This record gives sequence, structure tokens and C-alpha cells, in this order.
Amino acid sequence: MDFGNVPLVALRVFREVAERRTLTAAAAALGYTQSAVSRQIASLERAAGTVLLERGHDGVRLTGAGYVVLRRAAAVLDEIDATARELAGLPSEGGTVRLGWFPSAGLILVPRALAALRRMHPAISVTSREASTPDLVRAVRAGSIDLAVVGSRPPFRPLDTESPQLEVETLTERCLYLAVPATHPLAAAEVVDVGELRGQRWIASPSTNDQPRLGVWPGLDERPEIAHSVRDWMAKLNLVAAGCGVTTLPRSLLEAVPPGVRVLTVHGGPDEQRRILLTRLPRPLTEPAARLADALRAAIAEIGPSFRPS
Repeated sequence: MDFGNVPLVALRVFREVAERRTLTAAAAALGYTQSAVSRQIASLERAAGTVLLERGHDGVRLTGAGYVVLRRAAAVLDEIDATARELAGLPSEGGTVRLGWFPSAGLILVPRALAALRRMHPAISVTSREASTPDLVRAVRAGSIDLAVVGSRPPFRPLDTESPQLEVETLTERCLYLAVPATHPLAAAEVVDVGELRGQRWIASPSTNDQPRLGVWPGLDERPEIAHSVRDWMAKLNLVAAGCGVTTLPRSLLEAVPPGVRVLTVHGGPDEQRRILLTRLPRPLTEPAARLADALRAAIAEIGPSFRPS
């Protein structure tokens, strides 16, 4: 098969596999059988005349040629989808933006930005999904989302090492805080020393290959006691309110703190900063995507930089 005659379905399947990293996950997302996905990938590799995916026990990885195909396929599929929207008669000022966001952004930042966008530009439609930062970076690379709101922590390494470099904008950089029950011995203070965090019972997310554990103060000189392993941020905070332990808290979630929780500043040790980033492929944004990016910037500004412990 000549590569110029590759069917669009093969490109869509390849993009999904590149993002999901396993044929099984791609098949589930597309509603195909795994054998059908395998056949599409095999036909694409025959047309390319080279291997596009390296198979391993933990999934698949793109080869150098695979990254070339992915970059071009994402652009082609975006143009085809844009043509379909135009032919459907969507208003010129409208259109759909695909947004990805890491979990804590879904509590305040993303809902606030989407509400403002609906008020200002009702013809723009947004589809969104929550995922880990590494998954979102892969989705941006695959062209299956237009914008991603992701998190970053020291030492603030690049989001990935692929080429071309992603466009990355820092929406905010703010301190990390400590959330404790209102009845906790530390709750009487506004500022605590990092040494006072020894021996605490922590409420933290489970760690994975892609994501470190979140919820334990970084750099403690002891093995932390994890009392509760929780992914959901509101569940963490409600467990804190119930007196079940303590957890860390990024500045962007202060408005979500429930009654019964005190938020404290921690002194001593490294300065713990957290960044919220907006990332995308290095190409011009569509008008709807640019409007959404503006709404995200405005929402971050509304959250505000100042804070006094509760």
C-alpha cells in the first residue's frame, strides 16, 4: 500500500494507540476488537515500510518513524474534523475545543473557566476529560486534545523530551500548604515548622509509575505513615475534616476547603512551589481554543495570589 492511500481509520487507530500505550486500551476506547486494532497498525506499518511501534511487556512505545507519523496524522485528522464541522454549518465564531485537565484543576479552575466561556462565547463547545499529567501530555502529542491544564512540581523538568517541543505557559506558581483538622494540636498556629510534621498520619494519593504520591509533605526525614490512600481531592479534605489525618494542599484548592479544616503555612526545608501549566502543540490555536485559553487565564487571576491561613 502506498502511504498516500492510507485510510483515515488507520490514522485514528494509530493516534489512539499512541496515546493509550496499549492495543487493548485503544480497542476499548474505540469500541473495536484488539485484533482489529492490530490489523490497522500492521497495515499502517506496511504502508510506512518501517516499524512504528515497539512492543514491550508494559505496552507500546513510538519509534522515531512513529513520532513522524503521529505528528502528521494529528494535523491531518484535525483538518478533516474541522472540515466536517464547517460543512455541518457551525457558526464561524463557534466550534469545539478538546480540553484535558489534571485532577485538582477540576474542582475550581476548570468549572470557573468553562462557566465564563459559556457566558461570553455561547457558540463555543468544550469537551473535556480528567487524566494524569503524563497521560495528558501524550494526548496532546497524539492530537486528541487541543489544550491541557497540567501540574508541575520541583525541579520543574520539561513535560517530555520529544520533538518538536510543546508550547508551555505557566498559568500560576504558588506555595504548597498543609491542611489539618480544626481539632488538631497544630491547628492553633498559623505557621508550623517542617520538623513538627514528623509522626503525622497522612492522607495521600497512591503512587504510580507516572505519578508520585501526593498529599505527604515533600522531603520528610522519615517514612510517612499513610493512614488513608485516596485519589479524590474532596475526599482527602473531608477525611481531614473528620479528623482522620493531615494532607498537603495546593493554593488553587483553597476555596474548596470544607468546614472543620485549618490551612497552615509550613516553614523550613525547601521552598515548596507548585505550577499550573497550559500546554499544547506548537502551532496556531483555533479561535475557540484561544478563547478557552483566555478564560483559563482569567479564572486563575480570579483565584488570586494572596492567602491568609484559615
